Amino acid sequence: MKDIQIDKLIKREAQRQNETLDLIPSENFVSAEVLKALGSVLTNKYAEGYPGKRYYGGNEYVDQIEDLCKERALKAFKLSPKKWHVNVQPYSGSPANLAVYAGLVPLGEKIMGMQLDMGGHLTHGHKVSFTGSAWKQVPYGVDQKTEVLNYEALMALAESEKPKLIVVGYTAYPRKIDFAKFRVIADKIGAYLMVDMSHFSGLVAGGALSSPFKYADVVTTTTHKTLRGPRGAMIFCKVDLAKSIDRAVFPGLQGGPHVNQIAATAVALLEASQPAFKSYAKQVILNAKALANELKRLGWRIVSGGTDTHLLLVDTFARGISGKEANDLLQENGIIVNKNTIPFDARPPMDPSGIRLGTPALTTRGMKEKEMAVVAAFIHRILMEKVNIKGEVQKLCKKFPIRA
Repeated sequence: MKDIQIDKLIKREAQRQNETLDLIPSENFVSAEVLKALGSVLTNKYAEGYPGKRYYGGNEYVDQIEDLCKERALKAFKLSPKKWHVNVQPYSGSPANLAVYAGLVPLGEKIMGMQLDMGGHLTHGHKVSFTGSAWKQVPYGVDQKTEVLNYEALMALAESEKPKLIVVGYTAYPRKIDFAKFRVIADKIGAYLMVDMSHFSGLVAGGALSSPFKYADVVTTTTHKTLRGPRGAMIFCKVDLAKSIDRAVFPGLQGGPHVNQIAATAVALLEASQPAFKSYAKQVILNAKALANELKRLGWRIVSGGTDTHLLLVDTFARGISGKEANDLLQENGIIVNKNTIPFDARPPMDPSGIRLGTPALTTRGMKEKEMAVVAAFIHRILMEKVNIKGEVQKLCKKFPIRA
């Protein structure tokens, strides 16, 4: 690269990724094939509109790429094109969620979504998000004693508030979701059921978690995280909702799609349909469980007692360490996490009571349960003994290089 400054920074970032342990649940490492598509000449093409209905010429190959991506998306999640439609143009998860609301819920109506400090997402109707300005959030959380969803309480809330749409799927909830019970709740009040599976879509594609498609009207997902693709998003919906969703994406919220991103998503979806990806998805959960169990053995309180998915929440303040302090101490030693609120957190979001850990990226590097025990020991020593073990962390990283 002739731009020396940018080239140097890219190389430094590559080195940083290789020499640190990435435990952020929403991050992962894409393949070299995904990177090739993302950095291809497709970035040169403007393709406003949909296949066969573009506003610009020269899209004969772009149309084929988008159609192929849609075909692979339906195949990856075992969906019939007669029943399900998919839009692969959303730039990322936030505009994808916004498009669903814009297409299905009149402005000012109610959306029932999990509270941000309980594990929900900004775009599930939080007041600081545009979704919380354009629509009214009916917030729900977890049971204070068990730290898991209480479906009877959710039914009572839904019957009382009667939202037009219920959002299921979270950024910091470590347990399985009973989609069937949410379907019953939605049917009882005549609401749409939307599942935001951004965090666990790769686990669904890999058969490691149950699919929400049997119960949902709409399913949104990012294409990175556990799906191990580029940063982007997709919206799946029942075919009778397709026109409303497509119009909300374009021309409602977006202009021309990022064709290189769509092509890279198509590559990732092909990879997610291979037998090796099933093994990967299963190992992600095994690793998360192993990490949670070892941290518990070392005396750390794990929110809800454990995990069923790819992520876990650790109550660091139970041992007198704030989430920010834990985040900073671990980063100094080459372990990358994120500070995170825990249910009913009395501390502020910028310095909460916990940290959020996830295993997708480490699993991509080839690590298994044995390495999770080592990582847990690293975390314990750094936080409790205040030792500097960056050299040991880098030594483990070298054993499992990033292959891209």
